[in-house]
Amino acid sequence: MKTVLKSLRVINPFFLTCTTIAIVITLFLYRNTFIDFVESKTYDLRLISRGRVEPSQSIVLAVIDEKSLEMEGRWPWPRSKIAELVDILSRDGAKVISFDVGFLEPDENTQLGFIDKFGHQLDALDIRSSSLTTFIAESKKNANNDLVLATAIRNSTAKVVLGYFFHMNRTDLDYQLEAEKIEQQIARISASKYPLVLHEGDEKEDRFIQAYSPVGNLDILAASTDAAGYYSVRSDPDGVVRWMPLVIQCGEDIYPPLSVVSAYHYLDMPRLMVEVDEQGVEGIRMGQLFIPTDETGQLLINYLGPAKTFPHISISDILGGGVPKGIFKDKIVIVGGTATGTHDTRSTPFTPLYPGVEIHATVVDNILTENFMVKPRWTLIYDLTAIIILAVLAGIALPRMGPLKGLLFVAVLFNLYIFFAYWFLLYFKLWLNIAYPLLALLFNYTVLRVHGYITKDRERKKIQGTFKQYVAPLVIEEMIKEPSKLKLGGEEKELTIMFNDIAGFTSLSERHSPTEMVSMLGSYFEKMTEEIFNNRGTLETYRGDGFMAIFGAPIEREDHAEKACDAALAMQNRLVELRAGWAKTGHPLLTARTGINTGPMLVGNLGCKYRFVYGALGDNVNLASRLEGLSKEYNTEILIGNNTASRIRNSFLLREIDLVRVKGREVPVRIYELLARTNTPLAADREEADVLYSSGLEAYRYQAWREALTCFNRALSVRADDGAAKTMATRCRVYLGTPYKDNWDGVFEQPNW
Repeated sequence: MKTVLKSLRVINPFFLTCTTIAIVITLFLYRNTFIDFVESKTYDLRLISRGRVEPSQSIVLAVIDEKSLEMEGRWPWPRSKIAELVDILSRDGAKVISFDVGFLEPDENTQLGFIDKFGHQLDALDIRSSSLTTFIAESKKNANNDLVLATAIRNSTAKVVLGYFFHMNRTDLDYQLEAEKIEQQIARISASKYPLVLHEGDEKEDRFIQAYSPVGNLDILAASTDAAGYYSVRSDPDGVVRWMPLVIQCGEDIYPPLSVVSAYHYLDMPRLMVEVDEQGVEGIRMGQLFIPTDETGQLLINYLGPAKTFPHISISDILGGGVPKGIFKDKIVIVGGTATGTHDTRSTPFTPLYPGVEIHATVVDNILTENFMVKPRWTLIYDLTAIIILAVLAGIALPRMGPLKGLLFVAVLFNLYIFFAYWFLLYFKLWLNIAYPLLALLFNYTVLRVHGYITKDRERKKIQGTFKQYVAPLVIEEMIKEPSKLKLGGEEKELTIMFNDIAGFTSLSERHSPTEMVSMLGSYFEKMTEEIFNNRGTLETYRGDGFMAIFGAPIEREDHAEKACDAALAMQNRLVELRAGWAKTGHPLLTARTGINTGPMLVGNLGCKYRFVYGALGDNVNLASRLEGLSKEYNTEILIGNNTASRIRNSFLLREIDLVRVKGREVPVRIYELLARTNTPLAADREEADVLYSSGLEAYRYQAWREALTCFNRALSVRADDGAAKTMATRCRVYLGTPYKDNWDGVFEQPNW
């Protein structure tokens, strides 16, 4: 015990692992919004990668699609047309007809003659409500279409399930509902409440999702059937519908959704109850069938695929007699909108535009096939265990491994866990948490690696011993001549800065041995540094697989911009020579990118009294670095800024590439590709391609995308390796489908690398 306590007092892998676990578990228990968002998206990806699942044959969707709106007129239609739809579906043998639409207001589409047509049915109608009797008497005078629909529902051989919705809270409304109005609405849906709620333990009202007020169907229609369910759905914070509430409380009673009521009547009304324990809702019992939910009564929807996984039949085809006879026999027919004008699309894991009616169809299918996706309460314990196990495995293994083996170990563990979680979802339909356990793994890996680097005194001393090799000889000479300069501080000067970097070095390192890459990198740095020094530049430092150089300091030169450009072109030629040698020995052929910029900056000895280096700071230094990064965007070798171009324009051949707003700068900068000295002739194909590129760039800035694309493609036909033309052609293809912008300034925003 004393040993354990002693180990906790010092920062070691054991202590760091315990700290990591504590932090991640705290985030997990208090539900970090961003990590929960990531976890939700991993669930979506797992569901999508599983692929489409064939639905049962018991469900058909009668849809209000674009064709229906074109044939039957804009929505809402006269209730007489809905009545005709009910009659047709009933005659064809439908078992259940469910409406994912509400009939919430009186139909204003009255037509004369309907009472004469249906009068004999009114006399035969079994009236249960005095209000319905009064309404029928009024309708006989006014020829009301609502009565026609009520008659069709009443006489239907299929069970008709009406839909309604809830206002979940007062903020949903722009006005205050009177208590009397709410009670009237509750009375409209009272027949649809759950018949039985089985409690284990004390009854608590706050166990269920609470609604403010329902919006039910007209009394005349509500009285025509005892089957109704809400079609309200709830979205997760990211706007995606993943859960369906199967229990909503309003007033004293709790109510089922349209999907549960539809399945209930399709299964010939088995015993239906809500099972509740001390933690909350356990699920819905429907005869021998049990529907699992979370503690608030929500079902995790097992989406079967993208839109139109279930058969869609246009209502205009049904009304027009264009549907084969018997297609609806013994089916649940869900009526709902899919057309844009019906405004009933939701975001789901498969697509951001998914018909709401198909969500209800999916839930019905989940119930009938008992094909449930679940996230039971015990997974909380599993998730906590996974967090601890992954962090502990990293804590045990990483201190005993080198950087490469440690990275490989974590990568394997990372992918194995993802596969494990996906396998459970695929075969057990179980949602296991991915985000938090993997966060624990990666967080502990990062912490332990940083700790390892900090505590390696030997490596730090080695770096200090070799530091002098990276200081430019000119700086050393200047310091020997004037020891007074060996102090902190600097002065503002106009200089030219060069950044150079090897393209794709990381991927090359993965494919070749470290010894081979170090050897090549050494040869590369040697030749490049020689050209920097030949043109009187100062090598500020090597940075991984690249370096930074200063021209114009510490020894002042007026021609620092030209010298930087001469150095860049010379480096380009030396790299060609190196590549020729590497090709003979089978080594990989490195390519490099260079960015050059001129402007005022702070230059001098930077750091503190314990350690300082000669270097430069300022916005123009940052811009040179951005230009080197932009070379990757435009597939060029040497890019220079406008300040440099204005100084060397008469001495060098340039090609304007684009107008770019780089990261960290509001003012856009015009960038150029450095080609050659003016006395160096270019190849004929290069000159022709440059002219075509310039024409394309001009058209591009006027948003003439098609004309610009033609020019860039012609440039590529002349010179196939013109990287900038490829980039601009790709951008034009994207912009071809983009509306014109009046305020577009032709500036490209540099990505946040």
